[in-house]
Amino acid sequence: MSNSDLNTTLVVVGAGMAGFAAALQAAQDGHDVVLLEKLSETGGSSAMSGGCLAFAGTDLQRANGVEDSDALLFKDLREVGQFENDESLVRAYVDNQLDTYEWMKAAGVRFGPHIETSSGQSVPRVQNVDPADAVRALAASAKGTGRVRLLTDTRALRLVRDPQDGRIAGVTAQREGETFKVLGSRGVVLASGGFVQNAGLIHRYAPQYNEETAVFIGGAGNTGDGLKMAQLMGADCRDMIYIKGTYGKHPTDETNHHSLLAVYKGAIAVNQDGKRYVDESISYKLLGDACIRQPYGATFQIFDQPIFDSGDNQTRILDIERRHEEGLVIQADTLEELATKIEMPASALIDTVQAYNGYVEAGRDPDFGREHLVHQHGRLVKIETAPFYAYPSTAAVYGTYCGLCVDAAMRVRDVYGETLPGLYAAGEVVGGLHGAAYMTGSALGKAAIFGRIAARTALAG
Repeated sequence: MSNSDLNTTLVVVGAGMAGFAAALQAAQDGHDVVLLEKLSETGGSSAMSGGCLAFAGTDLQRANGVEDSDALLFKDLREVGQFENDESLVRAYVDNQLDTYEWMKAAGVRFGPHIETSSGQSVPRVQNVDPADAVRALAASAKGTGRVRLLTDTRALRLVRDPQDGRIAGVTAQREGETFKVLGSRGVVLASGGFVQNAGLIHRYAPQYNEETAVFIGGAGNTGDGLKMAQLMGADCRDMIYIKGTYGKHPTDETNHHSLLAVYKGAIAVNQDGKRYVDESISYKLLGDACIRQPYGATFQIFDQPIFDSGDNQTRILDIERRHEEGLVIQADTLEELATKIEMPASALIDTVQAYNGYVEAGRDPDFGREHLVHQHGRLVKIETAPFYAYPSTAAVYGTYCGLCVDAAMRVRDVYGETLPGLYAAGEVVGGLHGAAYMTGSALGKAAIFGRIAARTALAG
């Protein structure tokens, strides 16, 4: 071992929500941690996210008159994932979610007072944070323990196996041109994020999403490093075929990275021909898939003034007014004028809206089977009160939502289903929780929940 090698109890790779959750939990349990971040700034994709977390049974829900439960959260997660997700991981999420919510508050994370319903949720379950502030709060709490050593500008290169027993004992890392080892007596937690910034991997697993039809947004460090390091050790992966873009990203706006989901307030989605093409209440991942198959890979969300007014300025994906102020929402006094502005056949758009209003009146959508505003929540509304609005929308790949196979204790599994001793994973690098689609807030929720589980498992081993 060289003089520059480091020894600690637990090595954590990646300083986003999952990494800081793992590091803080380990430190609170009395153990020393070295946390590696290859960029100069911490936060990763977590800090760039919409700041939504999916928790059930919280004080915020009770204060807003919302009845929720572990059972309903479990049911929704399984259903939105089309039962392609790992039931044991869904159970791990649900069993630990409320405790993690309270733990985050105790660590200084501040949740907004308002909650909303979004993708995959049967009741309002979106609980909001400023994502960058939330990561900073966990980072400050971790630093305050005196047990977490953060090394930024430090890239993990390869996992290190103990030559005696084969356990994962640490990583080789590189900092300022120097290569050294960081060894952890209790192993390594990979919290290195996904691979949205690795065009080669995206093309391999999701060729339908390319730079000509989709937008790619995520932390600059999300290039799949942890995934590849684990694969070299024999780790298995899952859900790779379910990489999907999120619907609602403006195709040309480069300043606002967030999607707008006016469809979850009652808007309809129409293609350039003025036709609906999907049940707008489904997961925005499935909406992204449907959108990318339309002409030009882009469509429009069409709505009226009451839907505009029902937007929520406390929830980024529902903040219609903000997008309007930014000049991104197209407005017209009539549907005919709106169609002209978005270069769409006016007769087609008018017919589509009239037919949809008839379906709302009749209580049945024979075209696509839409029954609710979002998932199983909310009554449909007509689009009939001027002015009318259109929001150009495409699919943006914000994350890869797939990755390493883990068991419910976050131990990484190899291609034979056996665990790799000493190797744990949390956050976006983990596959299995989401399955075929995605519930709003479950990615950031997964980062915090699974980060804590990974640390506890490693330290108990």
